[in-house]
Amino acid sequence: MATASATLSSLSSLSLHTTANSRISLSKTRNPFFTKPTKPSLYHSFSSHPTTTTTTTTATFTVKSSDIDTTFFDNFNPNDETDTVFNPPERPEDFVAPPSFDEGPMETEEEIALAYEELYGPAYSGESYLGNDIYVMDSKVQKKTGFGSKTKREKVKDGFEERVVQVRRVTKVVKGGKQLHFRAVVVVGDKQGQVGVGVGKAKEVVGAVQKSAINARRNIVSVPMTKYLTFPHRSEGDYGAAKVMLRPASPGTGVIAGGAVRIVLELAGVENALGKQLGSNNALNNARATVVAVQKMRQFRDVARDRGIPMEELWK
Repeated sequence: MATASATLSSLSSLSLHTTANSRISLSKTRNPFFTKPTKPSLYHSFSSHPTTTTTTTTATFTVKSSDIDTTFFDNFNPNDETDTVFNPPERPEDFVAPPSFDEGPMETEEEIALAYEELYGPAYSGESYLGNDIYVMDSKVQKKTGFGSKTKREKVKDGFEERVVQVRRVTKVVKGGKQLHFRAVVVVGDKQGQVGVGVGKAKEVVGAVQKSAINARRNIVSVPMTKYLTFPHRSEGDYGAAKVMLRPASPGTGVIAGGAVRIVLELAGVENALGKQLGSNNALNNARATVVAVQKMRQFRDVARDRGIPMEELWK
């Protein structure tokens, strides 16, 4: 009995629980300074034994102030300068000290203005040290908005001049009624022998003109001319019900034509010519008939080369 009581007194700190789950649980106490949950307990099952006991062991770790090593501060005196002296490493032999910020020549006004212009652009006075004219630069900037109107699109600066021949209102009958659109006929040319006719349709006049100008640039043709800025020979062209007759003219005659024919010849660069509309009065068909008549013309040197004879023998 004495041996059994001694054993029970030695295990007073342990809790013995008999369960039917046949598992052994081992867990530690939670740290009171953290609320993070601890890892789950480890379970070991022994199916070979009919009955087992579950034992829970509690371990507590404490640190005393006497365990901390503070011998360094026993010999350290903060008022003593010898303990706080910093000894930098030695400089290499080829070391050159950098110049001071205040040393060196002062910058001139031109250098200051140049540096300012590189960062913020030219000054408001218009003077530029980089050679940029601010007024020319402002004219190249695309103006996206206009006062009291919608956004504006900058015209394409490709050397071609645009001229509107005709703008008509057209309707399209659909199931729900009629759709209103605008059709524009535009001629573009550089007055150096290049000309084109285009047509476009949109719900607004501005959009129709823009579409027709793009279409005209896709249909550029070359106009053969002599040194007197006239046609090399007479020609006729037709498109649909429209028929156009073109004749060369002597210097000083000017362009004697009307309607769409005159606009096409002027933008092509022809200064002396005669033109006549012989068929329909449709502006689009007459403009295209003029282009057809121009495409039939050939230069004298091209005809002489095809025939294999000198150019002087063409008039014999």
